[in-house]
Amino acid sequence: MKEFFKKIGRVIVSFLILTYCRIVYRVKIIGKENIPQEGTLLFCGNHRTYLDPPLIIVTAGRYMRFLAKEELRKNPLFAFLVFLYDGIYVKRDSKDITSLKTALKTLKDGKCVGLFPEGTRNGLEKNDGKIKNGAAYMALKTNAKVIPIGIVGPAKPFTKNAIIYGKPLDFSEYAARMKEDKGVEDQVSEIIKEEIVKLANTEI
Repeated sequence: MKEFFKKIGRVIVSFLILTYCRIVYRVKIIGKENIPQEGTLLFCGNHRTYLDPPLIIVTAGRYMRFLAKEELRKNPLFAFLVFLYDGIYVKRDSKDITSLKTALKTLKDGKCVGLFPEGTRNGLEKNDGKIKNGAAYMALKTNAKVIPIGIVGPAKPFTKNAIIYGKPLDFSEYAARMKEDKGVEDQVSEIIKEEIVKLANTEI
């Protein structure tokens, strides 16, 4: 019964969020046809504002569990959204790997997970262009295809903004040599980053 009401809640809230984004932020959705309707997927995008996670969730057309920082528990609105969409809390700068295990299990169960490889808002700038290897590790361990996402625009009301979905990235060949080559995760992370940056720099 609880899940039934959560599903209804997701439909209603998703409609409201999407309508708000379309009207206030004039968000255009590009490349949605690149998202397979079946199979395990890992959604990876650039992170600009707090609006990014719900924007991905409501436009992708696939149920996904998004990784969210633990601090969002303190914000009633975001805590509600994390609860409603079955988000996975992450304790940043901690050795606790509970969130990683949960994300891996979700992917191994054939479902989808969303995250920002940057690790934080505007992380590429803060980390000198580097991203964390979490997305690469999960993709390699579960054979999930990666959907790169570019979120474009100033994220200000009544300006042009867009969310662009790239074609799925298949890293199965890299996974086969993961045990022998310790640099595979770095290589996969770099490919994911390049695809995200390319989409994020698209003119709209």
